[in-house]
Amino acid sequence: MKKSILVSIFVLGSIVAAWAQPRAIGINIGPWTSFSYQHGFGSANMLDVAANVITPIPPFTGRFGLGGHVTYDWIDPFGATFPWDKKGEWHWYMGVGGSAGYVFEHDAAKNWFYAGAAGHIGFEYDFWFPFQLSVDWRPSIGINNVDNKIGFNDYGLWGPISIGVRYRFH
Repeated sequence: MKKSILVSIFVLGSIVAAWAQPRAIGINIGPWTSFSYQHGFGSANMLDVAANVITPIPPFTGRFGLGGHVTYDWIDPFGATFPWDKKGEWHWYMGVGGSAGYVFEHDAAKNWFYAGAAGHIGFEYDFWFPFQLSVDWRPSIGINNVDNKIGFNDYGLWGPISIGVRYRFH
C-alpha cells in the first residue's frame, strides 16, 4: 500500500513538472511543411519534434513524403543573445537529433526512405502575447535507398529552410 502511494505521488509530480515547462505547437512552412511541438526544459533547452510532409511543389513535383525530425536544442547557446529593449524577445537556437521518412514518387518502383542524423539551427521572435515566429534550417544526412540501392543521403542539406508560426503555452 505504501509503495503504491509513493509511486502515485511520483507519477503525479512528474506530470505536474512536465506540464509546468514551456511548450509551443505550430507549423513550419518551406519545402517541407512541418507540424512541430517544442517542449522546454527550463529557459536554456528544448526538445523539438516535427512531423514533416513533403508537398508536391517545385522542386518536389511528382513527390509526396512523410517524415519526422527530433532534435534537442540549446537556446541562446554560448550566452549570445540579441540586444532588444522593446516588447517581446529574440532568441536563437541550435541542436542535434535524428530524422527519418519515406518519399512516394509517381513511379512506385522509385519510392525511397531516408534516415540519419539531423541538425537544427534558427532564430525566433517571441511576442509579448503567446505567439512566436521563427526561421529554421533542419539539415539531415544519413542513408537512403534510392533505386533500391543503399546510399548516402545528402538531399536534406539542400535547403529545408522554413518559416514557423507557433502558439506558446505557459
